[in-house]
Formats: sequence, C-alpha cells, structure tokens
Amino acid sequence: MTVRRAGLLLPLFSVPGNQGIGDLGQKTLRMIDHITEAGYSIWQILPIQAMGPSHSPYESVSCFAGDPIYINIDRLSEMSLLTQSSIVNCNKFKDFVNYDEVRAFKEVYFRKAFRNFKKFYGDYQAEFKKFKEEAFWLEDWTRFALFRSLYENEPWNKWEEEYRDFPLDHSNVDLKEHADELLYLEFLQFIFYKQLDEVVAYAKEKGVRLMGDAPFYLLHDSAEVWSDRSQFLLDQEGKLSYVGGCMPEKFRDQEAEKFVLYDFKKQKAEEYSFWQKRMRWLARYYEIIRIEPFSAMDTYWRIPAEATTVRDGKWIIGPRGALIEMIEKALPSVELVAQDLDALRPEVKELEDQYGIPGMDVLLSRLDTKGLKRDVKINSVVYTTTHDMPTIEEEYATFDGNKRIALRRFFKKRGYGYRSFHDMVCAFALESEADTVILPLQDVCGYKGNTRIDAPEVEGASNWTWKLKDFKTFPDDLMKSREWIEASGRLKQNG
Repeated sequence: MTVRRAGLLLPLFSVPGNQGIGDLGQKTLRMIDHITEAGYSIWQILPIQAMGPSHSPYESVSCFAGDPIYINIDRLSEMSLLTQSSIVNCNKFKDFVNYDEVRAFKEVYFRKAFRNFKKFYGDYQAEFKKFKEEAFWLEDWTRFALFRSLYENEPWNKWEEEYRDFPLDHSNVDLKEHADELLYLEFLQFIFYKQLDEVVAYAKEKGVRLMGDAPFYLLHDSAEVWSDRSQFLLDQEGKLSYVGGCMPEKFRDQEAEKFVLYDFKKQKAEEYSFWQKRMRWLARYYEIIRIEPFSAMDTYWRIPAEATTVRDGKWIIGPRGALIEMIEKALPSVELVAQDLDALRPEVKELEDQYGIPGMDVLLSRLDTKGLKRDVKINSVVYTTTHDMPTIEEEYATFDGNKRIALRRFFKKRGYGYRSFHDMVCAFALESEADTVILPLQDVCGYKGNTRIDAPEVEGASNWTWKLKDFKTFPDDLMKSREWIEASGRLKQNG
C-alpha cells in the first residue's frame, strides 16, 4: 500500500540557535516537535559534513567528518565538560549566520571542554573508544585536518611533499609533537556524532525521518581524495587529470568546475567499496538519501584539467546500474531519491524507473497554467521550490498582472481560495498524486527573497546564511499546513 507523506525542507543551520547557528542542541529537538505537531513525517536538512571555504554544504572537505560548527555548547554542560554558568550567547537573534564569528566563538568553548575531557577521561573512555572503532575514517580525517591547518587551509596538493604524500609514506612526518591536537580533532568528531545520534534518536521517537544528501562529486581538496587518491583520476603528484561533472548544454561556456572525477574502472573492480563505506555511514543517520546529481549515474561531463571552459569536455558513461545495485544491496532499508533536475538524457529517467527511485518534480519550474496541468508521477517527490531557487513569493513578485490573474483563477477553480499565493501552491502540491511532497519552510510561511538559502547565479556572502531568529512566529504558519496535510491524506500517524 502506498503511503502518502509530507516533508519539510529546512537546513540545520537555519534552525534558531543560541550560538549563532542552528545546531545539534535542544532547539533542534524543539524544531522536531513542531514538525511532528504539524503532521510532517520527513525533515530534509541538507548536508552537515565539514564545510570548505564557500560555506556550501555541497562543497565539503570530507564526506564523513561532521562540521564542528554544529556542536551545541549548552549540551557540553550536560556532559560536565563545561559549566552552564560560563556559557554566553552569540548572535542569538540574528537572521543570518556569520560563519567566521561563530567558529571563533565556539572554538574557545571547545578547547575548554577538551581540557576537561582529558582531565576526566575515564568517564568517557569506553564511549570514546567505541566511537573510534566505528569511525573507520577518523584517523585519515584528523591527519588531513591537522596538516590543512598547518598550511593555513591551502589545498593538499600544494603542501610539501612529505605532507602531501603522507598517506603513501608515513615515515617522513613525526606526529608525536601533534598528538594532543590529533586527540582534540578526534574529540570534536566524537562530540559531533554523539549529539547527532541524540537528534536522530529523538526524530525516530517522534516518527520523523531525516533526509540527507549524498553529493555525487567530492572536492579535490578533501580528506578522502588525499587519503586514497587511487580512487580518483589524479596524476602521481595528486594533480587533477580531469575535472567536471554533469554539465547541461547551457553551461558549456562557463569555467570548468573543479570537482575530482572517480576512477570508476578501479572502483567497479573493487565492488565500489568506497561508495559502500560512504553510503553505510550516511545510512546511520538518514533513512532517506538524495543522490545529487543523479544524472551522473548515467553520464558525466569529463573535462581535461587544463581546460578553461566546459566546452572542451566530452560525455563519459557513468556507473549506471552497477553502482545503484551495490547501494541497494548494501542498504536495502534506505530510500534513495534522485536529484535529476539537470537530466538531459531519457536514460536517466529509465534508470530511475528500473530501480524504482523517485525523481524530483519542482512546481516552480512549471509555474504557469499549462505546466501545472501536467501529470505527476506517483513515484516522485514534488517540491514547491528547492534550496537553490527563489521562494514562491519571491518568484510571484516578478509575474506581471496577467500571469498573476491567470494563476489565481487556475487555483480558485480547483478549490484553493486562499488569499496568499504561497498557500495555494503549497496546498496544490500536497494534493498531487506524488507519494512524497516536500515543502521548504519559506514557502509554507510565505517568506520572500531575503530568506533564500542559495542563489547559484550570484556569488556573495549571503548564500547559505539565512536562519530563523526565534520560535515566535513561524510555528503558527507551520501548524497552518497541518490542515492541508490532513486533507491530502498525508498526515503523519504517531506511534
């Protein structure tokens, strides 16, 4: 029997927080309460792995290590690593995240907590040891993070040879002088995942399934590429042989993206062991994993590293069904979702149909009377908008009078007599035939452009920074959507 579900899209960093960013603390548990009360059964939070300098969660310097910026300081007092009276707030009521300021603020508390962790190590030893045994990637990450800090965040292929090639030859670097800093880096990951475990357990208790992303490509400057470069198309010195991704035709005059490409021939011979490890780790926390972009499973655009535009590349056949079958065999209980918005070839949809993987259907991409009449696949995920698009109300503001009248007439004829345009679109989305509908919180609440998560066409400090200031107003707007969820047969059942 098909289960109709509703989900909410809201990055973790956008949740209200006492320390300048949404994190893994009590306010995130409170957010889960509000999500539950409104009848949603899915929360899509975007990646929370260690971010690179762009602050984009899709440009991580590790696909395993969590970003310590999400560690909640107040909860460190619950572990007796800090005293609650010593903790102050940082940008508590700001509606944006200042990443550099928050990192500097939290670092002081992390160092103090670490000193107490060492002082009372016996109290945490068993749990810490268990985490280290499970986190197979931890040693590579801590060494990478240490060396990266020594080189002031320069890319690893620019390090001196003994550090650049440390994974190939450990003998040229003495780590003893850095033992305390390596333990500190382990401590941060231990705390991050301890807090994440608690959030995941709470969500499961409330019947909310967390949805996360598996970005298909990794950054060249990442721990996994540095530590196991044989999995990627690199030369002997770790330099890129090829770069790229899945490039739509309209982007072929842009500069090539610097994503490293996999050596899929080698990976297939090893039964995609790298992907198995990666997906198994994500599945510890997410019951639904979105592959982004899914079209790279079919084909990807490979560009010589020396090229200046993507026009110089060519299409290469991707891993296709072999990799999908491995993932499904290794993780039979995990749901996969395809981010297929850039798909050019019908073979992408054929792959989805063959393996029963739902693709995305974004109403903003067809927000006119003709497009809204298009049939919706049952096995799909309908969004009103996504994190890298304008909000519904932002887009509506750009329509001329005739288009606004036509759209309102379209919705009114179908029984959506709401005054606010975003209410009409959200209710319409939930009434669709799709098994799953996910609404960004901005669309549920009717927020406009200053709340947009990412504008890929605009480079600037405002991307990935919007957050809710507090819990004063949006919970009522979120609760309003319960009526639509219930009417569309998507109400989460408790228990």
